[in-house]
Amino acid sequence: MARATSRPRPSIPRRTLLTGAAAVALTGAAACSRVPDGNALARLKSQGTVRLGIAGEVPYGYVNEEGEFTGEAPELAKVIFKRLGIGRVQPVATDFSSLIPGLNSQQFDVVSAGMYINKDRCAQVLFADPEYQMLDAFIVRKGNPKNLHTYEDVVRSKARFATGTGYAEIAYATAAGYPEKNIVILQDQVAGLNAVESGRVDVFAGTALTVREVAKKSAKAEATQPFAAVVDGKKKIDGGGFAFRPTDGALRDAFNAEIHRMKQSGELFRILKPFGFTQAEMTTLTAKELCR
Repeated sequence: MARATSRPRPSIPRRTLLTGAAAVALTGAAACSRVPDGNALARLKSQGTVRLGIAGEVPYGYVNEEGEFTGEAPELAKVIFKRLGIGRVQPVATDFSSLIPGLNSQQFDVVSAGMYINKDRCAQVLFADPEYQMLDAFIVRKGNPKNLHTYEDVVRSKARFATGTGYAEIAYATAAGYPEKNIVILQDQVAGLNAVESGRVDVFAGTALTVREVAKKSAKAEATQPFAAVVDGKKKIDGGGFAFRPTDGALRDAFNAEIHRMKQSGELFRILKPFGFTQAEMTTLTAKELCR
């Protein structure tokens, strides 16, 4: 789920092999993988560098056309880690599904990809409180000919359904009764738009923000209104945040303290707004709530 200019630029696909600076970052990370954690904050301050795992998803964490890493999460990381005494942030680009394994194997220090916080992931990593909350939306053909507004609509209409690699929307669709074996898995929202425009699928599901950004210039497709998925009879509102290793509680707590200050001052929204976020996507949700 990744995400600077006033408009997000094309991202590196989640399955793209690492090249250039990202490859160097990963090579360096592997060399550091035997270094014990200890006090992570003190270690990172001593090193002067924090390695960020990103997944190439606009607008959360990605590398732009100039080869610069950006997105709401990396831009936020640059501010917070500088305040924590760590002057340099180094991107490590990887596939979304490799973010948590890469974090726990010390290929990088923090996941900076706007990752949704949920119970399964909370069993593997520590999350900071979310910097945003998010609903889902669909990419559909112009005029929404199949009248698709919820996952239940997709099931009833037997629409050809697609979503992205590792996306939470897979579980939401299956919870509504869509057969998992019939879900078309694509690499990202750009591939989803292309699939809808070409008629390969009827609908692509993603976060409301990524869907509306990618579809707004299309002549053949459009984004539906945001909606909350229903799981076990309850509406689901997701929140995305930074992930840390389970041993790095003090680092997570220091990061959290800065997040809270930025929420209170309005600085957090000012950083996220250029990436398409609205006030409706600011949140008071906590990681503890989302981990239940």
